[in-house]
Amino acid sequence: MTQSQVLPSHAVTLDDVVTTVIMARVTDYFGFFVYAIASVLVFPSLFFPTLSPVSATLLSFLIFSLAFIARPIASLAGRRIQQSIGRAGKITLALMILGTSTVAIGLLPGYDALGWTAPVLLAVLRFAQGLGLGGAWDGITLQLKSAAPAERDGLYSMIPQLGAPIGFCVAASMFYVFTGFLTETEFLTYGWRFAFFAVMAVNVVSLFARIRLLTTDFGTDDTPLESAPLSKLFEQHGRTILLSTFLPLASYALLHMVTVFPLSYVMLFGNQDITHILLLELIGGTICIGTVILSGYLTDKYSRRRVLWASTALIPVLCLTIYSLQTTPGVYIILGFAILGLAYGQSSSIVPKRFSPEFRYSGSAMSTNLTWIIGAAFAPLTALGMTALFGLWAAAIYLLSGVAASMIALYLLQQQENAK
Repeated sequence: MTQSQVLPSHAVTLDDVVTTVIMARVTDYFGFFVYAIASVLVFPSLFFPTLSPVSATLLSFLIFSLAFIARPIASLAGRRIQQSIGRAGKITLALMILGTSTVAIGLLPGYDALGWTAPVLLAVLRFAQGLGLGGAWDGITLQLKSAAPAERDGLYSMIPQLGAPIGFCVAASMFYVFTGFLTETEFLTYGWRFAFFAVMAVNVVSLFARIRLLTTDFGTDDTPLESAPLSKLFEQHGRTILLSTFLPLASYALLHMVTVFPLSYVMLFGNQDITHILLLELIGGTICIGTVILSGYLTDKYSRRRVLWASTALIPVLCLTIYSLQTTPGVYIILGFAILGLAYGQSSSIVPKRFSPEFRYSGSAMSTNLTWIIGAAFAPLTALGMTALFGLWAAAIYLLSGVAASMIALYLLQQQENAK
């Protein structure tokens, strides 16, 4: 029995799809950045108070990466679960796991109360968050892409990418208020926990919108939103998965290098007030929303490939400003967010339609999970570790490695198309 035979179908419009996609992605990234910011401002001192600040932050970032490792595991398990309870049932279960683990983190006592049991529990709960995130892959961005007018493909493709800057701004604004109006003791004792409770609340709202959309067959092509056999996926689309993994690498690394990394650098090596850095990042995040939208208009006018080439080429320019974090961090932060919007706005939409329809759902999920692992999971840990050992120039080299990977993938994609 198929999911469509079990669940009723509802009529939805393109506006419904757009609204649901934005709500779902903002919710995802809000929770993502709540944890990321807490990994810098809270967890090092709360869970690793016996270690040096640098070592404590590196361990905090190591735990941060566990969610990305869990994502592909959840995706593989979700294939079986989806066959049993349907896609809507799988999403509901995944978001329940995500929400429960998130609230549990918000309630978790620190090292002073539990000793080393506290960071171990944090690691377990972070891994559970990754299971929830990986299992919550819903394919609704594919529904949006298939339903969007062909002449506005760039504009509609950037809509899911708005989730990152909007979600970051919501998360950063909460921590901006907490750090600005609470004492350090109040913030570390209870203030930060409210952000994790808020994540659970918005997940519940998002779930109902997702389920309504998932019970429809809305779309303009024949893309099935069901898992395909892995052996056939890799046999027929192995090269496409590889290109899809490495093409957005620079933008995924940049996402962490302008959000989490400046906070950790200033906390450990700078002398600026952390509330001021959060304010600069809020300004940058707002600009990023604008440049994500701009990427859509530029794509429709010039082509997605040109936008990706140009935006990726701008990242080395940003690397030249990385030393401004020592004195005038706004230069690096605001320029970085502006470039991020252009690079991230179209980075994940150039390849999906190169999967044949029956493999598009599974292929997109697989390549997305691999990109998060390679390009984002260890970005804060690697960049901060290299900075602590060698200086800021090493973090810039790390970011440039992502640029090289993305440019090679773009070149190979172009050669593949020219050969056809």
